[in-house]
Amino acid sequence: MSETLHIVGGGMAGSEAAWQAAQAGIDVVIHEMRPKIETFAHRTGMLAEMVCSNSFRSDDSEQNAVGLLHWEMRAANGLIMATADAHRLPAGGALAVDRDPFAEAVTARLVAHPRISVSYEEIDSLPDDGQWIIATGPLTSAGLGRALQAETGAEALAFFDAIAPIVYAESIDMSKAWMQSRYDKGETEEERTAYLNCPMDKGQYEAFIDALLAADKTEFHVGEETSSPVPTPYFDGCLPIEVMAERGRETLRHGPMKPVGLTNPHQPDVKAHAVVQLRRDNKLGTLFNIVGFQTKMKYGSQTEVLRMIPGLEQARFARLGGIHRNTFLNSPTLLDGQMRLKSKPNIRFAGQITGVEGYVESAAMGLLAGRLAAAEIQGRALTPPPGTTATGALITHISGGAEAKTFQPMNVNFGLFPPVEGLKGGRRGRKDRYKAYTDRAKADWADWLGAAV
Repeated sequence: MSETLHIVGGGMAGSEAAWQAAQAGIDVVIHEMRPKIETFAHRTGMLAEMVCSNSFRSDDSEQNAVGLLHWEMRAANGLIMATADAHRLPAGGALAVDRDPFAEAVTARLVAHPRISVSYEEIDSLPDDGQWIIATGPLTSAGLGRALQAETGAEALAFFDAIAPIVYAESIDMSKAWMQSRYDKGETEEERTAYLNCPMDKGQYEAFIDALLAADKTEFHVGEETSSPVPTPYFDGCLPIEVMAERGRETLRHGPMKPVGLTNPHQPDVKAHAVVQLRRDNKLGTLFNIVGFQTKMKYGSQTEVLRMIPGLEQARFARLGGIHRNTFLNSPTLLDGQMRLKSKPNIRFAGQITGVEGYVESAAMGLLAGRLAAAEIQGRALTPPPGTTATGALITHISGGAEAKTFQPMNVNFGLFPPVEGLKGGRRGRKDRYKAYTDRAKADWADWLGAAV
């Protein structure tokens, strides 16, 4: 009988790791503290619950690194991607999902697997024996966090992440808003109308920015106060809208509120100064999340400011935005190339706690950790995938490719890939360069999967 693999955390990474190991013939126990011990961001005890956006971002596997990561996970029979595809919502070129049915389906598949069991308990120490994967994500419990800090002797690294509000569709004024994806992107009418748009003229935008800057804000969630004089290290890919506004009054117009690629059918001859977009958050179309509007405004101010957006004057919110602390390891100094803790090699880490950012990246690191752990338990040699693949580029980055002194969470991007020789540089050559990256990655990933069997 083979050794049991224990996985701490049932998020994207833990769920995918469990599936991959179980499919390889390993018995797995998932240790999940929810719903007995709640977190600020989670609402349920389901596995793979989506707590921020409902989007897995671009699904373009030829011109986008995260789309390539989708492709690699599908090729590896990943549970997260298969379930996302089954619960897909219209979102133009992005892969957005109906979040609750998605989590319910992942939970059902894992619970029904004959080699997987779930234990609802908190793990607050680092085991000395047995094979473990810690995939507790950015909301690692205080007890386990202290154990990690004691073991590594390192200062806990952290950044603060923000959640976007969700609006009830029936409360949106469609005499001012309209449905359209930027540049009408999409192959079907449903995809070309995947986003709901709320236009602003210059006066409305300026008033909105004034209110945003003046609003009451929360810096830290209860229990997360810090006396550190270091400025709050937000992750650039998920900045609160207030932080963006503080960087300049035009920042939002060049970010989530850019007015390009859209035509207002209510006033087709009037060019909007700014546009707020909302994306469908569930299959029924009863909920919409405000795209790019992660916020740290206090609830009272948040409601007042967001109702300044044309079309949202009477908006009712299924969930308001919020801010929470995300913790992660200094992986380049602490983990080896097999994702193991150097001081305790019976423990692997996966997901956002390793310093990758995003649902897809987290699940990909879970996929890899599950396969590496299964191979070790079965006595098989398995090297990580080459850095020319999206998954390999991420593991290379966190296990030594990044500069330890300035290590920060990272989304997958082509800047992590080794260059392809002989290609033109600059913007004009970018399309060919990205296609060359993805062609090489797909071939190398297929070879790695074949060799890993």
